[in-house]
Amino acid sequence: MSLFVTLAADILVAVLLAATIVTSLRLSRRIGQLKGDEAALRQTIGDLMVATGSAERAIAGLRAAIDDADRTLNASLDSAAARSAELKLQVEAGETVVTRIGAIVAQMRTVPARPEPAPVPAVQIVTEPEVQPLRRSEPSSPNGERLGAAAAAALAMSERALARVRARAA
Repeated sequence: MSLFVTLAADILVAVLLAATIVTSLRLSRRIGQLKGDEAALRQTIGDLMVATGSAERAIAGLRAAIDDADRTLNASLDSAAARSAELKLQVEAGETVVTRIGAIVAQMRTVPARPEPAPVPAVQIVTEPEVQPLRRSEPSSPNGERLGAAAAAALAMSERALARVRARAA
């Protein structure tokens, strides 16, 4: 029996040895794969570090650009506010001038006009009746004509200034 036990023990050791060899080969292949994966992982980590550095530099550049744009925008807003206040004052001054000119024109309309000398009737043969356009009585003094022209010019200027202010406000 001792021979049988010895033979059985040897067979059992041989089977276990074969199983150990197979397991060792599998582990060897897996270790090789892990080493290959480790190299790829190291390469990926290196690429990631380079990309992170580039991203940090890009973020710093963007921050600088944002700061510059912020300064430029604030300067533009300050300039626009100053121009807006200036235009508001000019429009108010223009409206005051127009009001004053309107008052002068209204006052000139209430002053009686100088009577014009009556025209000497001339003999005309009229075959068809002519339609004369209605004319406003204009002041015959040179100042009245100048005031009317000044009022019209001031009104046109104030309307243009008001249109520009409204266009900028829009």
